[in-house]
Amino acid sequence: MRKALRWLLALTVLIGTLSTAGAATAAEPKATGTTDIKERLLSVPGMSLVEEKPYTGYRFFVLNYTQPVDHRRPSKGTFQQRITVLHKDTARPTVFYTGGYSVSTTPRRAEPTQIVDGNQVSMEYRFFTPSRPEPADWSKLDIWQAASDQHRIFKALKKIYSENWISTGGSKGGMTATYYERFYPRDMDGVVAYVAPNDVVNKEDSAYDRFFRTVGTKECRDRLNAVQREALVRRAPLEKKYEAYAAENGYTFDTIGSLDRAYEAVVLDYVWGFWQYSTLADCEQIPADAKNATDDEIWTSIDTISGFSFYTDQGLSPYTPYYYQAGTQLGAPTIHFPHIERKYVRYGYQPPRNFVPRSIDMEFEPWAMRDVDSWVRHHANHMLFVYGENDPWGAEPFRVGKGARDSYVFTAPGMNHGANVAGLAAEEKALATARILDWADVAPSTVRENPAAAKPLAKFDAGLDKRDVERERTLRP
Repeated sequence: MRKALRWLLALTVLIGTLSTAGAATAAEPKATGTTDIKERLLSVPGMSLVEEKPYTGYRFFVLNYTQPVDHRRPSKGTFQQRITVLHKDTARPTVFYTGGYSVSTTPRRAEPTQIVDGNQVSMEYRFFTPSRPEPADWSKLDIWQAASDQHRIFKALKKIYSENWISTGGSKGGMTATYYERFYPRDMDGVVAYVAPNDVVNKEDSAYDRFFRTVGTKECRDRLNAVQREALVRRAPLEKKYEAYAAENGYTFDTIGSLDRAYEAVVLDYVWGFWQYSTLADCEQIPADAKNATDDEIWTSIDTISGFSFYTDQGLSPYTPYYYQAGTQLGAPTIHFPHIERKYVRYGYQPPRNFVPRSIDMEFEPWAMRDVDSWVRHHANHMLFVYGENDPWGAEPFRVGKGARDSYVFTAPGMNHGANVAGLAAEEKALATARILDWADVAPSTVRENPAAAKPLAKFDAGLDKRDVERERTLRP
């Protein structure tokens, strides 16, 4: 969700056809064992092939799917949404994945896909390139429209993948899976949402300040705070270095407004970024004596964690859809810096509005997250939320209340924004795995009798199961 934050597909086949889609295709072939899966996928109205990539034991397809720009008025234009399908067997369950940003066109398995040994459909979030309408009507970028994208994809592909479905995603993807469940609770058989922030009241962010007062160890906190402060104390010489860096790479600062604003934004991301993507052991790489460190040592530490390229126009541009949503519905955290004298902090955490071109109108809807939070507390069913103990985004988590059924919130000890089921304490890991298998309707009899025996059905694959902690940039986390 920003470097510190550098922070799933079938569509309901509309009755008839989208009047402007121009995507007439052949009728779907009968579901027989002799029909090639590619032919079946391409028989879905509005589905087209970008490419197929080989992977042992699977078929992997990169596809485009014709979606309405506005699901409330489907005749008012369409766009091509990028999805991928990792096909194993139509007799296996399917995991619907989204990261909430762009979709990877490299074969990968989300953790639930490995657990259930199933197929995986992955969706690119609307308005991320190339899944952006042209021209872009930004008012159609909201959580309901995105959930409706998923609903249509599911309805179309459920005819091919008829077994149970589980939705999943991490960070903004975990939020996306949750919003999808809120608006279309009858689609999925289970939801696994990883490290999903839940900023219910945008103006009340004290939970984050409490998190930073106790995370990790005092020694590590002190090291990070000292480097962050020193980078602002040495603003003048380090901004000269930044100017040269920007000139060398052709970077500009029109969106955020100035190099000075960008510099402070990068520096203020530093501590958050460390805890989001690093571990306590990584503190050894942080300068131990910031006051006596060289300018290059301070620069390198800040750049390695926060990234001086991010708040340039070129760095922000791919994340415009995220910042638009943060400033209209999702909210964005604000934290304070008690270890830095006020004279060194000119702007503080800047709002999402500062990271979106001024040509795009934005208006915040404070009821959007309150609605989702209330729904999860009272109506969650077959939902699992996984957080990392040392991940700042977990300071404001989703919670399940008395109205929830067969739903859980677990925290992985010592883990960051890459927290997963495998990182949970033994009893919670077994329970979470058993529930996922049961929701997918593939739990072996031994697991039904003894949940403690639960483990992934598919063997680990170094290529498919690479656990990249996606460097998302959300507004401050």
